[in-house]
Amino acid sequence: MAQKPSIPKGTRDFLPIEVARRNYIFDVIKFVYKKYGFTPIETPSFELSSTLLGKYGEEGDRLIFRILNSGDKMKKADLEALKNDHLARFANSLAEKSLRYDLTVPFARFVVQHQNDLSFPFKRYQIQPVWRADRPQHGRYQEFYQCDADVVGSDSLIYEVDFVTMMDEALSTLGISDFTIKINNRKILSGIAEVCGESEKIIAITVAIDKLDKIGIDGVIKELQEKGIAASAIEKIKPLFNMLGDNGSVIQQMKEYLSTSEIGQEGIRELEFVLDGVAQLELNRAKIEFDVTLARGLNYYTGAIFEVKANGVQMGSICGGGRYDDLTGLFGMSGMSGVGISFGADRIYDVLTELNLFPDSLTKGVQVLFINFGEKEQAYCMKLAYQLRKENISCDIYPSAAKLQKQMKYANDTHAEYVALIGESEMQANEITVKNMTSGEQVKYTLEDLIKTVK
Repeated sequence: MAQKPSIPKGTRDFLPIEVARRNYIFDVIKFVYKKYGFTPIETPSFELSSTLLGKYGEEGDRLIFRILNSGDKMKKADLEALKNDHLARFANSLAEKSLRYDLTVPFARFVVQHQNDLSFPFKRYQIQPVWRADRPQHGRYQEFYQCDADVVGSDSLIYEVDFVTMMDEALSTLGISDFTIKINNRKILSGIAEVCGESEKIIAITVAIDKLDKIGIDGVIKELQEKGIAASAIEKIKPLFNMLGDNGSVIQQMKEYLSTSEIGQEGIRELEFVLDGVAQLELNRAKIEFDVTLARGLNYYTGAIFEVKANGVQMGSICGGGRYDDLTGLFGMSGMSGVGISFGADRIYDVLTELNLFPDSLTKGVQVLFINFGEKEQAYCMKLAYQLRKENISCDIYPSAAKLQKQMKYANDTHAEYVALIGESEMQANEITVKNMTSGEQVKYTLEDLIKTVK
């Protein structure tokens, strides 16, 4: 008995309509990126493991897909490490390459490797798949696309303002009417750790408080305790969970909270610049919220942090990003500031599906489908189809003289806009009987009139 075909969990096949809808999302995002002066690049689907490991924190490293060495390279496995229970070192010796976890770290590698070929500040966008060994669930896949835009080579905060307006424009264009752009600054988080007397545990603190909306206050406190954060520090962190008011009010509260932290005050000043800059512009639909618990849990953010959520939809963040001043330093190129965002195309797809926001035009098939009445008629239709295609009109010919009912069902199933019926009488009169598949209206046209009507 043949094995039932299947695909790995966390991956998907895409039907034609799904591809059309995904391309619609990509096209809108590309349009916005290009409008702001970003140019496209691509990087390999897999990188050297040494390029990726250690860049995403302990949790991120566990989610990197390793590619098992093949051939003679398998002989290089570090059996001594296995014998001594050094499993991480043993795993690294088995897998010199890994599927990329995101597009940002490969981009940092790209910048360092091609620095002599680039003009700075360098603005790039990149739309490619990434892979994470996460537990598959609603809105979370093991293979998914990211749509990144980054600027490297400038520490100007005008780019943070640009990214807020870009996120607003792209999501508004896609029809999402209610969404919130949450913003924070990693320096504010460093200031929190400093005020609490736990500066050396900044990563543990940020990873924990970033989960507030998922595990609640009690869950965050429990995780902080498990990470060895002192009880006195936890007491100083608790007020952050209940800060209320508009952005200006929360900023004033944080200025007082961080009054003894120089780095925290610097983060406040940077945040105010971005919020003030955005306030001078007219956003489409986005709500801007200063969220003091927003951390995004990644090691490389050093300044602004962004996260976008669609309100009223059970879905995680659909876009996020931030500034990462020292990322290229990991590859031997210091002093290269960067900031970027990434749209989660797959989550955006699910949001648009749930809210029924995809344009009806995406379901349309060919503009004209020729019905096949036999060999002579088929040959005649092939000439006409060639003429229509020269006019940039999409068309097709049913491949056999099947029953008319079957061919019309095919036209319906594939969402053809018009059906062309050409029999003996039409060929003699140089006419085409055309049925509008939306209205049901049936009219006789010349080829020239059909071209005008369809266009």
